[in-house]
Amino acid sequence: MNAMTPGDRTAPPLLLMTESTPTCLWNDSATPAELTEALGWGAVGATCNPVIAVTALRADLPRWRRRIADYAAAHPTADASAIGWSMICELSIEAAGLLQPVFARHGGRNGRLSIQTNPRLFRDQGAILEQAVEFSGLAPNMIVKIPAIAAGIAAVEAATYLGISINATVSFTLAQAVAVGEAVERGLRRREADGLDVGAMGPVCTLMVGRLDDWLKVVVEHESITLDPGYLEWAGVAVFKKAYAIYRERGFRTRLLSAAFRNHMHWSQLVGGDVVISPPFSWQVRLNKSGIEPVPRMDEPVNPDVVAELYAKLADFRRAYDEDGLSPDEFLSFGATRRTLRQFLAATDDLEWLVRDTVLPNPDIQ
Repeated sequence: MNAMTPGDRTAPPLLLMTESTPTCLWNDSATPAELTEALGWGAVGATCNPVIAVTALRADLPRWRRRIADYAAAHPTADASAIGWSMICELSIEAAGLLQPVFARHGGRNGRLSIQTNPRLFRDQGAILEQAVEFSGLAPNMIVKIPAIAAGIAAVEAATYLGISINATVSFTLAQAVAVGEAVERGLRRREADGLDVGAMGPVCTLMVGRLDDWLKVVVEHESITLDPGYLEWAGVAVFKKAYAIYRERGFRTRLLSAAFRNHMHWSQLVGGDVVISPPFSWQVRLNKSGIEPVPRMDEPVNPDVVAELYAKLADFRRAYDEDGLSPDEFLSFGATRRTLRQFLAATDDLEWLVRDTVLPNPDIQ
């Protein structure tokens, strides 16, 4: 890691943040080259999802085509889904190895690689849990992503009791964040009651702040709603800050994680909190060039006029901002949830097509 002296303002802003505040940086990519560079800026973890995984495989396509072909030859009855997920597991194990020294240094709270359960399982609590157990065993420093919908919330509690560190994903609202925090606490308390260790676990709850903003922009366009310029850029930040206050008040041992970057406030407004910031690598480069000083802003409230206008004009902002805005059975009905799950399912299809195109290439006939 780069050395930094007290008061040094020449260091990259992300490194300055990681060295001077409790806010942690994770790399929103499992690509080894990107993760290696992010480690130099103080990154202490990495996240992945189906879209990111397919992108990582395509970024080093000749190498992964060879691995797909080798795996297919060694497993002649494996279908495209099994082969594709084996590649994701290999990619994740490799990235987890890069994070192993950080994991040892942080006692399990950081240094983890997020691997996401198959989005096709989103309705099946048992299947989600079974895959979480499998993925957790791939490396000592795995953290398993589980969707924050009804079946996933139940799986979060069960996985936590089994000692699996979870990263709740497909999460955009205060109600989801609270449900995750409570589910993890139930799992942790059950472990403690049975005399099982919880000290080395590192659960997080992702709030996909930018994807909430994206969805509200769709709603505004569809419903011809007029708002002051820029107000929609604050929606995800407002939900995140409210969730953080509730997590502190209730003593939840889960940390919040900011993901799905669309503007610098998804980082700059959250600095100072005991949270995780997980920008894509391209956003890390951008933020380090921004000149924005990473001073603590987590406890600065969002302009109440902004919140009031969003609240008055957008029913889906109210659903996202109120603790009782959605019930667990309604999490899947929220627009941002459906939109994101559909994208993850499409990426899973893309993964299988990548495998098929390798195992069964087009004939070389012109």
